[in-house]
Amino acid sequence: MTETVVIDEMELSDIDVLELKTRWQVLRATEPQLRARDAAGRLGVSEGELVACRCGEDVRRLVGRWGEIIKSFPNLGQVMVLTRNDHAVHEKVGVFDKISIFKSMGLVLDEDIDLRLFLDHWRSGYAVTEETRSGVRHSLQFFDLDGTAVHKVYLREDSDRQAYEALVAEYLDPNQEPGLEVSALPARQPERPDPEIDPAELRKRWRELQDVHDFHAMLKDLGVGRVQAFRLVGEDFAYRVDPTSFRSALETASSTCTPLMIFTGNPGVIQIHTGPVQKLKAFGPWFNVLDEGFNLHLRMDSIAAAWVIRKPTRDGVVTSLEIFDSRDDQIAWMFGKRKPGELERDDWRSLIAAFEPYGEIV
Repeated sequence: MTETVVIDEMELSDIDVLELKTRWQVLRATEPQLRARDAAGRLGVSEGELVACRCGEDVRRLVGRWGEIIKSFPNLGQVMVLTRNDHAVHEKVGVFDKISIFKSMGLVLDEDIDLRLFLDHWRSGYAVTEETRSGVRHSLQFFDLDGTAVHKVYLREDSDRQAYEALVAEYLDPNQEPGLEVSALPARQPERPDPEIDPAELRKRWRELQDVHDFHAMLKDLGVGRVQAFRLVGEDFAYRVDPTSFRSALETASSTCTPLMIFTGNPGVIQIHTGPVQKLKAFGPWFNVLDEGFNLHLRMDSIAAAWVIRKPTRDGVVTSLEIFDSRDDQIAWMFGKRKPGELERDDWRSLIAAFEPYGEIV
C-alpha cells in the first residue's frame, strides 16, 4: 500500500520556497564560490527570489521607503556600492554624501560615490548576512519588479555596524515570510522605422545641444532610439569603432594617467567612477579594473558595438565612448574627467582620436 503524504496548512508557494532554499543550500555546498546572480540563473529563478527565500533567517525584508533608507546611508560610514547589468559590474568604495531625493528620482554627488537613482525600479529590499571566505558579510540589496538586482551596499571592516543595525531595525518590514512574487518588466517599445525619422531635424537638434544632460530629452522628444540616432545623425557627430575600443581606451588611460569618468547602469541606478585607472587584468572573457576603491568587470564577448559620440555644449564639444550589447542596450560608457564649465581635456581628445571608424553603419 502506497503511503499518502498530506501537506497541512501549507500553500504550494510555500513548498516552492522551501524547495528553492534546499536546492540553493546544496548548490552552495558543492560550489561555495558561486555568486548569487549566477546561482539564481542555475536554479532558474531571479536573484531577488533567491535572496527572499531566506527571509526570516539570514535575510531581513525592508519596507519600501527607499528615499528615506538612502538618506540614512551616510550613517554607515565607508561602504562598497555595487551596480551592474548583464555585462558589466561597477564597484566603488566611499561614504554617501550630498544626497537629494525628488519623488522617484535621486542623486548622490560625492566624488567617490556618485549615483543617479530611478526609484520606480526599486521594488524590494533586504538586509543580507552571508558567510564568505573572508568571514561574515553584511549588505543591503535592492531589486526590480522582475527580481533583478539594481543596487547593493556592502559593509566593510570600518563601516558602522551599529548604524547598520539601527537602519535595519527602523525600516524592518513586519512581513518576514520567505518568498518574493516577481513579474516581467514591461516590454520595451519597438523603435520607429528609420524612414519615419527626419535626419535633418535630428542634426539640427543635436547641433543646438547646450548640455550633455539634454541629450536624453532630445531623443525622447524626437522619438528616436539611442543607437538609432547614432546611425542616422552623421559621422561628424557619431561613428562606430572597433568593439575592443573600450578596453583599448582603458589601457591607454592607464599608461598615460588620463583621468576618466566611467559609467555603468541598469534601469534603477547609474554609477560613476571619476579618476584614473591603473591596475588592469584580463580573466577569461572578463576585462577588469582592479584599483583600490574602484573595480570594473567588463564582459568583452558581450560587446556587439562601440561608438564615439560628439555632443556640442556651451563648454565646447564633449566626447564619449559607449558600448552596447546585441540588443542595443548600453553596457558602459566613458568620458574624459571634466566638470561643468570646463573644456574637454586634451589628453582625452588625443586618446579618442586614435580610434578610427569601423565597419559599416547599418
